[in-house]
Amino acid sequence: MCRARSRYSSFALSSVILSFFLLGDVKAASPLLIAYGGHNETMAPLWVGIAKGSFRKHGLDPQVLQTRSGQIMMATLATGGASLVWAAPSSALSATVGGMKLGCFAAGSSKMARELIVRKGIGSIEDLRGKTFGVQSIGGGGWLSMMVALDGLGVEPDKYKLNLRVIGDTATQTQALISGNTDAAILPYSFADIAKRAGARSLADLGTVKITYQATVFCYQKNSAIPFETIVGLTKGLIEALVYIEDQSHKREVIEVLKKNLRLSREEDGEASYRVARQQMPSLDVALNPEVWRLIQRIVARLNPKVQEVDLEQLIMNNTVKSLEESGFLPEMRKKFGQ
Repeated sequence: MCRARSRYSSFALSSVILSFFLLGDVKAASPLLIAYGGHNETMAPLWVGIAKGSFRKHGLDPQVLQTRSGQIMMATLATGGASLVWAAPSSALSATVGGMKLGCFAAGSSKMARELIVRKGIGSIEDLRGKTFGVQSIGGGGWLSMMVALDGLGVEPDKYKLNLRVIGDTATQTQALISGNTDAAILPYSFADIAKRAGARSLADLGTVKITYQATVFCYQKNSAIPFETIVGLTKGLIEALVYIEDQSHKREVIEVLKKNLRLSREEDGEASYRVARQQMPSLDVALNPEVWRLIQRIVARLNPKVQEVDLEQLIMNNTVKSLEESGFLPEMRKKFGQ
C-alpha cells in the first residue's frame, strides 16, 4: 500500500507483544475501566454517557483511560489493565491475529464526519501524489479512517506513492499540518476548522461522500469474567447517550462535555465538535455491520495478510443488540431519536 508497508508488515503480532513488555507493570483493572486510543469525537458517546448518567441508570460506573495508540490499548486489555476497549475495528482484527480472543459489540458511529485537509499549495486530489499524511499510529483508528476515506475518494495509496508519518493524536496531527511538518490529514470537522483558520484547505467533505463506516466499537476478552448483564447495560447506556446527543435541547450540555474533554477554548470549535458528535451516528443502528468489517478486513490485510483469516462470525457479537430489539428497548429509543 504505502512506503510504510515493509516496516509494518508484521504489525499486529509484533506490536502487541512489544506492548505487553512495555505495560508489564500495569495495575489490575477497576471493574469497568474502558481503554481507548483516538482522542476525538468518536469518544463523544462515552464522555456524554458518563457525564450525564446514561450508564449509571443501568447500574454501571465506567471510567475511560486514554492510551497512546491502538496497539497499546489492546495490550492494556490483554494484560488486565482494562475491562473493555473502545476500539477501531482495525485494532480488534490485528489483536485477534496476535492471539487475543475478542468479542465486539455495539458501534458508536456509522458515518465519517471528517474532512480531507491539506496544507497551502495543494489544490487538488492529484496534487497528493508523493505527499505525507499524519497519523496517530499505523493500523489504529486514525489510520483506518484515512484508508477508508481514501478508498471512498478513489485514491490508491500505492499508486499515489503516499507517505505516512506517525505524529500523535488528532490535535497533534492538526498542529503538524498547520506547521508544515505534514501535507495532509483526515480530521474531524472541529479540528478541520482549526486548521482552515490557520490557512489549510479542505479537499473533500467526507460526510457528503457515500461511505459506510464504523469507527469505534466495544470489545472485551471472551475469557474474561464480564457478565452478559454488563454488556447489555453498556449497550443501553451507549444508545441512551446517542439519543441525548441527538436531542437538540441538550446542545449546550453536550458542547460543554466536548469542550472540556477536547480542551477546546473557542465557542465555534465547540459548535463544530457538536456537529461531528451528532452527524457521526445518523441512526441507532449500533449493531456491527459485517459488510463494513469485511471492507476493513481487506484494508488491514495490506499490513498483515493473516488478517484475512480472521473469522468475523467469531469476533462480531450482535446478540446483545438483537435482545434489545426483541425486548422493545431499541424500538422505544428510536422513537426518542426521531427515527
